[in-house]
Amino acid sequence: MKCTSLLIILSFACSVAVQTPSFAAAPTANEAVPGLLPSSRISPSVDKIVARSLETFYYAGEDQRTRVSMRLINSQGKERKRVMTLLRKDLGTSGEQRYYIYFHEPSDVKGTAFMVWKYPAREDDRWIFIPAIKLVRRIAADDKRSSFVGSDFTYEDVSGRDLEDETHNLLGEETLGGRPVFKIESAPQAKVEYVRRLSWIDRERGLPLKEEYYDARGELLRTFSADEVREVDGHWTATRRTMHDAQSGHRTEVVFDEVNYDVGLGEDLFSERYLRRPPGQWVR
Repeated sequence: MKCTSLLIILSFACSVAVQTPSFAAAPTANEAVPGLLPSSRISPSVDKIVARSLETFYYAGEDQRTRVSMRLINSQGKERKRVMTLLRKDLGTSGEQRYYIYFHEPSDVKGTAFMVWKYPAREDDRWIFIPAIKLVRRIAADDKRSSFVGSDFTYEDVSGRDLEDETHNLLGEETLGGRPVFKIESAPQAKVEYVRRLSWIDRERGLPLKEEYYDARGELLRTFSADEVREVDGHWTATRRTMHDAQSGHRTEVVFDEVNYDVGLGEDLFSERYLRRPPGQWVR
């Protein structure tokens, strides 16, 4: 069982390829996207809407500490659970980031730690610490759309895609769950598992509230939903989110048990030293 869990973690780590949204087209934090207005009012460009969504979802604050519970539920209702702490720090305004993920549960992977140094213009650096063999390994990226620790989320879903990876088309404006939203169709530039993605983006807050992924036959592959949205430290955050695999019936439910922004994470935390010895102040 321990070997199987370690292989899952290694498989996840080897698949990481973090992407950086383009900020050139994104409005500033103080540049509010207009609310629903008469059709004569010109809406923001679709690239600005998507860029703002990426920035809001993946780049809130200068840093972030989150305690995450993840439930993996199959079509028969059988569950598996993952509990982890995610630390994230932004370096300046270029899009460079640092990520650190520490696994608390299940017990057979407790102490496993994963780190990413994310760059906007070149391949990212990645390391994993495997406590069973007390080894830090450098990892090369392979497939950024592989499963994140056996869940229905890919690593790209967790850390973001590049604006230019897709072409975008504004289909219109709707209301979803009582919120005014932009409905946007996106098509990937490269050949991947989906050919069409529909997004419903909160017009005022910038967060994606729902996404649907379709294959070449027009069949639904996956559905993402932001099940709970709260304002945390001045940042709108999807604190409960679900990804459902329409083909298998499997779903993954994620809850942010704790989340805080601008907590003062030091850049030195994202080092091999703390892979081996987790920073107790932040990982608890």
